[in-house]
Amino acid sequence: MPEQGRDTAPESDAATRQPRWHERLWLWQKARSSLSVRIALSLCASALALLIIFALITSEQLTDSVFDNRKDAILEDAGVRFASAQSMFDQSTASSPDQVQELARRMVANVRGSAAGAGAVSVMVLRSPSSDTNFRINEIINVDYLTTITDPLRDAVVESTSGQWQSVALHDRDGSEQPGIIVGSQVNLPRAGLYEMYIIYSLKQEQNIITMVMRSLGWAVIPIAIVLPLAVFLILYHLMGPVRITSSAASRLAEGDLHARVPVTGVDEMARLGQAFNNMADSLQHRITEYDELSKLQQRFVSDVSHELRTPLTTIRMAEVMIWKDRDNLSPSTKRSAELLHEQVERFDSMLADLLEISRYDARSALLDAESTDLRALAAKVVNDHSELAERLNVPIIIHNPENRCDAEIDSRRVERVVRNLVVNAIEHAERRAVDIDIAATDTDVALRVHDHGVGMSEETVSHVFDRFFRADPARTRTTGGTGLGLAIAREDINLHGGTIEAWGVPGAGSSFVITLPRKVGTAVASRPLELWKDEWGEGREDGSSEGGEAE
Repeated sequence: MPEQGRDTAPESDAATRQPRWHERLWLWQKARSSLSVRIALSLCASALALLIIFALITSEQLTDSVFDNRKDAILEDAGVRFASAQSMFDQSTASSPDQVQELARRMVANVRGSAAGAGAVSVMVLRSPSSDTNFRINEIINVDYLTTITDPLRDAVVESTSGQWQSVALHDRDGSEQPGIIVGSQVNLPRAGLYEMYIIYSLKQEQNIITMVMRSLGWAVIPIAIVLPLAVFLILYHLMGPVRITSSAASRLAEGDLHARVPVTGVDEMARLGQAFNNMADSLQHRITEYDELSKLQQRFVSDVSHELRTPLTTIRMAEVMIWKDRDNLSPSTKRSAELLHEQVERFDSMLADLLEISRYDARSALLDAESTDLRALAAKVVNDHSELAERLNVPIIIHNPENRCDAEIDSRRVERVVRNLVVNAIEHAERRAVDIDIAATDTDVALRVHDHGVGMSEETVSHVFDRFFRADPARTRTTGGTGLGLAIAREDINLHGGTIEAWGVPGAGSSFVITLPRKVGTAVASRPLELWKDEWGEGREDGSSEGGEAE
C-alpha cells in the first residue's frame, strides 16, 4: 500500500541554507527578474564576442600583410647589400690576412651603415663550413644576435647560391623581445674563399604600428561595450513598460483587487495586450460579483430556512416529548410510531444545528473561543460519553495517553465536536474490533489519531470524505444516524484553529484520522507528532474486497 499521508519529506533547511554564489550577485538577480537586462546583457556579450573575433582577424591579417610587405622590402634590400659587398670583394687587391680582415671589417661597417635606414641592426660574417682554403680571417660577429642564427639557416645558405631568410625573435639587452628577419648569403673573399654574410633586420617599428592599431581598436571597444548595453537596456525598458504595468495589474488582480486595470495608449501589440487584459478583468469581475451574490443568496437561504424551521421544530418537539413520556400507555403500533418520531426529531434537530454551523462558516462569522485544554482529558470525556454506544456495539475503545500533558490553546467545544464525530464514526464502522485513540505532542503541536480496524475506506472515498453530504455507502445501516455534514464541519473547525485533519484507509484494514493542532493560537502547524498510517496495520483483505466506509 502506498504510504499515503506519511511525512516522508525531509525537513526544510531553507532557513539555514547558505545562498549560492550566483544568488549573491546583484547583476545575476536583476538579469533573472528583468527581461530588459537579460536582452541587453545578451546583446552586449554578442557584440563583444563579434568585436573580439573581428579584432583577432584584423590583427592576424594586418600582421600578415605588414610582414609580407616588410619581408619583400628586406629581401630586396639585402640582395642589393650582398651584391655591393661581393663587388667590393671582387675589386679589392688585398692579399695578406690583415688586408682581407680590414676589407671585411670595412664592408660590414658600410653595409650596417647603409642598411640602417632599412631596419638593419647588425651584420655578421662567418666562415663557411664548405671553405677548404687555409687562408683564414677572424669572423665578424655580434654576441647579442649570434644565437639567432640557427643551423638550419646556415645549412640553407651553404646549399643555395641566393639569399636565404628566417623569421626570428630578437632579444635586446634590456630583456625586451621584438620580431626580426635574418637574411644570409655566401660571399667570396679574396684568397679567403667562401664566407657567410648575415644581415639582421628588426621589425620593431612595424610591431609598434600594429600594437598601436590594436590598442586604438581596444580603446574604441570600451565605449561600445558601455554605451551599447545601456542604450539597448533603455530602449527595451521603454518598450517593456506596458508589460510591466500589465504584470503589476495582474498581481493586484490575483491579490483580490478586481478594479485593477491597465491604461491603454496606441494601437500596437502592447496596446492590444492591455485591452485584452482589461476585457479579461471586466469579465472576471462580473463573474465573481455574480458568484458572490449567488453565494450570499445561498447562504442567506440556508440560514433563513434553518432559523424558520426552528419554530415549527420547537412545537413538534414539545408535542413529541409529551407523546414520548406517555409511550408506555400507547398501543404497540402507536408506541413504535412514537419511538420513530422521537428518533427522527432528534435527527432533524441535529441536521438543523449542522446547517446553522455550516452557514456560520460560509458567512465567515465563526469565532474561536480558545483556552488552554489538555487533549487527554477531552478525549477521555468523549469516550466516556459514548461508552454506552460502544458497549452496545461490542467495540472496545483503547486510549493511548502519553505521560506528559498535551495542552493547547483550543476551542474545546469545537475540538470536542470533532473528536466525538471521529470516535462515533469509528465505533460505527469498527465491526466489533477495537478502536485505538493515540495522543501525542511536540514542543509546538499536539495531535490525536482515531484508528479503527473495521471496514476501512477506498482511495476514492478518502478523496471525498470531507465533502459535504458525502456518503460512501448510503445503503449501509447506521446506529446513530447522520447528516453527512459531520466531517465537513470537522474540517472547518480544525482549519479555524490553524490545524490540519487527514484521513486514510484500506478496505478491510480500517481507517485512520489524524488531527494536528498548534499549541499557540495564531501559529501554524510545524511538526507531525503522529503519523497517519503504519505498515503493520495491513494492506487490506486477501480477497481484494473493498467496503467503503460511511462518512457522517
